[in-house]
Formats: sequence, C-alpha cells, structure tokens
Amino acid sequence: MKALQYREIGAAPEVVTVPDPEPGPGQVLLKVTAAGACHSDIAVMSWPAEGFPYALPLTLGHEGVGTVAALGAGVTGVAEGDAVAVYGPWGCGTCLNCAAGKENYCLRATELGIHPPGLGAPGSMAEYVLVDDPRHLAPLNGLDPVAAAPLTDAGLTPYHAIKPSLPKLVPGATAVVIGVGGLGHIAVQILRALTTARVIALDVNEDKLTLARTVGAHDTVLSDERAATKVRDLTDGRGAQAVFDFVGAQPTVETAGAVASVEADITIVGIGGGSLAVGFGLLPFEASVTAPYWGSRSEFHEVLELARAGAISVHTETYTLDEAPLAYERLHDGQINGRAVIVPNN
Repeated sequence: MKALQYREIGAAPEVVTVPDPEPGPGQVLLKVTAAGACHSDIAVMSWPAEGFPYALPLTLGHEGVGTVAALGAGVTGVAEGDAVAVYGPWGCGTCLNCAAGKENYCLRATELGIHPPGLGAPGSMAEYVLVDDPRHLAPLNGLDPVAAAPLTDAGLTPYHAIKPSLPKLVPGATAVVIGVGGLGHIAVQILRALTTARVIALDVNEDKLTLARTVGAHDTVLSDERAATKVRDLTDGRGAQAVFDFVGAQPTVETAGAVASVEADITIVGIGGGSLAVGFGLLPFEASVTAPYWGSRSEFHEVLELARAGAISVHTETYTLDEAPLAYERLHDGQINGRAVIVPNN
C-alpha cells in the first residue's frame, strides 16, 4: 500500500510503498477514507535528532476515519464495512484514568510504549491503518468522512479544553480564541453552541479572521502588539473569563495572560513552545493556567454528536495521498484555511 512517511530527521515527508498491514488478535484493520493534517505533525518533523521520541520511518496521520476491512481474532462490536472514526490517544485500557475513559491521560502509556497512530504508531495517512482495539472506534452514523476526520483531534481537543470553563461562560461573559486555524475555528463554533458568551477571535491572518466571523465569532482582532488593548477595550476593561490559546507561542501566551480577567481560565492548547509565568501579582487574582491534551473517549463521542446535530462543522481542503507533501508545505506556510484532509483511496 502507499503511505505518507516521515523517514529522515529534517527531511520532508514522502509517499512510499510499504507492506499491507494485517490485523493481529484484538486489532481492527481500516481502509482509510480520510485523514487530517495537523500542526502537531509539523512540530514532530521539526524536532532535532537528539531526543526524538519515535522510531523512523513513521507513517503520519493521527486524525483518521475509515471502513472496517478486516478483524483480528477475538474482535467483537464492529463488523466489516462499518464506517468509523478513530480515537487517537490510545492508553493501556486498565489504569484508573483509562477506566474513566481518560486514555489521553493514561498512567502507563509511556511505560508500556503505547503511542497514538501517527505519533509513534503507524498513522492514517495510508491506504490502510491498524487500530489496536475496537474500543477506539466510534461509528460515523452518517457523518461525511472528510468532515469527520478532523473532529478526532481538531474537534476533540478544543471541546476538551472548553468544557471545564463552561461554568464561567455565563451570559455577559467573554471568551477569547487565539489562533483560528484547524482547532481554533472549531473552538469558536463550540463556544457558540454551548454558551451565550461573547466570542472574540485573534489571528495574524486576515483570511482566518474572516473565517472566524463566518463560523460565529462576535468580534475579531488582529493578533499583534495592540491585541490585548483592543480586547480590553471591547470588554470595557474587564477582560475575558476564558482564554484559549491554540498557538502557544511566546507572544500569544503573553497576550492570553494580558486579556484575562480576575478568576479567568487561561488554557494553552497550542504547542508553540511559549510559557506563562504564574505567581502572585503576575496574573489577575485567582486566574488559572492549564495545558490540556486531546480529550477523553466519552468526549470523543460527544463531539461527533455535536457534528451530527449540525452545531459544528469543519472547513476543509482535500488532497490525494500523492498530494499530501504539498498539503504539509501549505500548512507549514500558513496557507491552509481550516483543515487539510488527505483522501488516501481516491
């Protein structure tokens, strides 16, 4: 089969031919219908050789949907031909966190060498992908595969980030979304669907600010050195009760801290390497700062239900598997508006 692999530190990903996978006991083989391209992949391909955590070559793609092509011994709950989405942050399945469905926070994944598809294990940017256990599959139930693939991360991650802040996003409150890319434009929609809060979106790109307004942002602000002042002006000096930074670079985390209100939640989702100092007098009183990761299995199903209800949708650009290297070039250069989705079997 063909697959998009990162094969050498510092090199661009390339489409290669690899052996067709076969499911072992307990595994499910999917014929991939769509796979999302994520900035996390760019980050992985930017890491130096020293301390690189994964074995190469690595088949990319941690956002995947497909149809069940074959079942390993002992698999129940799915059948050949089922259209399914893949929950990515695989865990051991038995620790306390996994028992609660929080496999994104599995206590033993590192110890046991368990990796998500595309982030250590072979991913979905291939004609076929192996899923380690049927519990990591959810039925599409009518969702379009191209629209559904990004929901497995670009939908799930902001949903998980936003849920803890819902009690603060009461009528009259403000939420700020920094970075209106693949995750951010879905975050705007989740906030509009689940709260009555005013949503202010920040980005450095005018096209992405246009997308933010299209998907429901009440106000948009160019993310520059004056952004915090503009947000303060829009909120009559009060600031935002919840701030979600989907970039995570040093300038954006500093903006996140500068626009936060007293008792605000500041949630740093992006992996841009920035850090925010926390201490008495450094942030507004009782502001909290968190850095969440992906989402739980139950939240995975909830995000798919939001999409089925029409509350959220993903702005997508589609590429064939042979065009996948181009998609990553465009993603790296900030030229993707929404989410790039690879369709391997077209």
